[in-house]
Parts: sequence; C-alpha cells; structure tokens
Amino acid sequence: MTNATPTKPLADRVKDLVADRIGPVQRELLRDDPKAVATLARLRRGAGKQPHQVPDLLGLIDTGPLYDEAPDRRPPGEQALTRAEDAVHVAMTLWALHQQSRSTGMHRPHHADAPGGLGAAVRRLMVERSAGDAVRKRFVRIGTASTLPILAQRLRELVVLLRDEDIPLDYGLLAQQLYQWQWPGGPETVRRAWGRSFHAYRDRVDGSSTAAEASGSDHLSDSNTTSKDAL
Repeated sequence: MTNATPTKPLADRVKDLVADRIGPVQRELLRDDPKAVATLARLRRGAGKQPHQVPDLLGLIDTGPLYDEAPDRRPPGEQALTRAEDAVHVAMTLWALHQQSRSTGMHRPHHADAPGGLGAAVRRLMVERSAGDAVRKRFVRIGTASTLPILAQRLRELVVLLRDEDIPLDYGLLAQQLYQWQWPGGPETVRRAWGRSFHAYRDRVDGSSTAAEASGSDHLSDSNTTSKDAL
C-alpha cells in the first residue's frame, strides 16, 4: 500500500490555482470566445476592490484546492483561508484589468529568459516609458502599502501602465506573494523579492545578468513562511 502524495503548502496552491484558472480563460479570450469575454468583464469589475464589494464574483472562481489538507494533514485555518482567498481575488481581478483590450496574454509564467515578476516588469516599464523616476516612485509607493486593500489599489494603478506597454506578469507568482505579504514579516519578505527582481532585470538590460540571477530573483523560499497556518 502506498501513501497518498502530500498536498502542497497553501502558498503554492494559491500560485497554482491562479495560474490554472487564468490559463484556459486567457486562451479562449484570445480566440474571442464570448464566455471568456464575459468572464473577463466580470473579473475586471473587482480590480482594486475587496471581495465583499463585488458579490457578482461569488462562485466565479473555483477555490476548491485551497481547502485541501496541509502537508501535516491539518485542514487550513480560517485566517489562512481568508488570506489565500483574498490573494486569489486580487491577482485574478488585476489580471482581468491587465488583459483588457490586449491581443496577447498578459499572464505569462516566469522563465529565466523572460522574467515575469513584479520587479522585472517595473524595470522594463521604466525602460519602455523613459520615465524612470516617476515609475520608480510608484514602485516604492506599492512597497509602503499598509493593508492589502491599499496594496491592491496601488497595484491596480501600476497594472494600467503595464497594460499600456503590453508588459505581462506572472499572476500565479503575484498571488503567492500577495498571500505571503499578509503574514507577520511578509511585507518585508515580499519587498525583498520584488527588489531582487527589479535589480536583476536592470542588469539584464545592461547585458550582464545571468540566467540564475533572473530565474531566482522573484521567488519566495520555503523558509519565508512565518506561521504553520500559512502552509
């Protein structure tokens, strides 16, 4: 008799769920599928808002995988589930805003040769817009957000700029970071990850970045989990 495969930590399930939910909708959307277009419009209305402010989204995103047992066989706690659901909501609705009127996918998984983290996207935006100081100030302002609703609103403002320049993000990775951000010590950990991503992409523009620097610059390590309930 073999043991069942342990369930992933909740932070990883948040990341996978968002990537898995966006992927099919994005593919159908780029084919002008009417159902996907309608889904995008519904999600977009929630960008920058809290889940309870957009009851129309209730049930639209299947968050079932979040309720599986953690690797230690405990079910997720109420606080962990709320934070996971909020992270999924923010990431999915921001993607919908980002994808609006775009002919290519604005969710793109992170790869070494095409960094998909927030920091890398901001650095690329600075280059594309030739407005480095103004964009950098927005980036710093995002890092100083004190609550998730404030963070979501500031990310919304940045996403509009990224959309204008067709600069994609890895929304699964962003969702994972938004979940981590809500735990004690999380904002500092996430800011550090965004900063690494930002500086690695700057080096990449200069032609001196290595693939290893780019691939690892925006990911959170397992050691960054600060509570058992975060699993």
